[in-house]
Amino acid sequence: MTKFVERVFSGVQPTGNLHLGNYLGAIQRFVEMQKNYNCIYCVVDQHAITVWQDPKGLQNAIREVTAAFIASGIDPKAHIVFNQSQVAEHAELAWVFNCVARMGWLNRMTQFKEKAGKDKEAASVGLFAYPALMAADILVYRATHVPVGEDQKQHLELSRDIATKFNNDFAESIASHGFEEGFFPLPEPLIQGAATRVMSLRDGTKKMSKSDPSDLSRINMTDDADTIASKIRKARTDPEPLPSEEEGLKGRAEADNLVAIFSALSGRLVADVLGEFGGGQFSTFKTALADLTVAKLSPITAEMKRLMADPAHIDAVLADGSARARTIAAPIMNSVKDIVGFIRAK
Repeated sequence: MTKFVERVFSGVQPTGNLHLGNYLGAIQRFVEMQKNYNCIYCVVDQHAITVWQDPKGLQNAIREVTAAFIASGIDPKAHIVFNQSQVAEHAELAWVFNCVARMGWLNRMTQFKEKAGKDKEAASVGLFAYPALMAADILVYRATHVPVGEDQKQHLELSRDIATKFNNDFAESIASHGFEEGFFPLPEPLIQGAATRVMSLRDGTKKMSKSDPSDLSRINMTDDADTIASKIRKARTDPEPLPSEEEGLKGRAEADNLVAIFSALSGRLVADVLGEFGGGQFSTFKTALADLTVAKLSPITAEMKRLMADPAHIDAVLADGSARARTIAAPIMNSVKDIVGFIRAK
């Protein structure tokens, strides 16, 4: 069996307005994973253009995500931080995977249905095919682990399906090029801790999103302390006190969401949070949650603003990360070309 170097890959779309859901659902986890894995963290700007983006706004958003990575504690020297479009191998492998993946597989992707809405004919081809690009993002580094939220598990399963089909379709060629059994790994999901899916502060049944018309529905990474505290005070709840046991959160989406956020920000178990605040009124709990959120996010926000004031530094980080990413991706892509049967200069 081919031995694969353990490697984590994940990315964040630069679509502007980073919020608490992005931080707790992705970036905070990225920071923790640095301790145990070799990590590659990507600003997936090619995914962003599956819907139209203002070019200047896109550049700003790419830098903002990079600033958030660094401000949150990701070390771009010990690990790799880069933007996808600077490494051409992502797009090259995505085309090969477009030819490996089946239409039926992509038709089952629920996120396309949600994002395209009723008028699927007007959606871009990129929006339909982007799960194949996502698979390429992961497998062009032969990554073994991917931190994903619950809503991304289907796309990771597709990546595993594509890897399996490639390994089977080209088994003879893979072996003839010196690979023992299977060229691509089947990447494993890393889903850890509370608040993998942070919900809206106005509706606990909907995911926190930058596209929600109400700014009160989310805590932006650029919000100041007063704004954060105000949004938490105004967060929708129900008239009942907080329960003392986790079972009591069932059917109470808003309460469940706020407790999960507290748990994730504090690093404490939900049971411990309820042990402290259970039986009390939401006003007391919200005050504690606001203080915790401000304490956690304010230093990150300040550092993001400092970094964003020096775009040349951010661009240099991305250029360095992209060069290091290419040193991994290029030989893997060259092997793919050999396996598929392309002729290339050597």
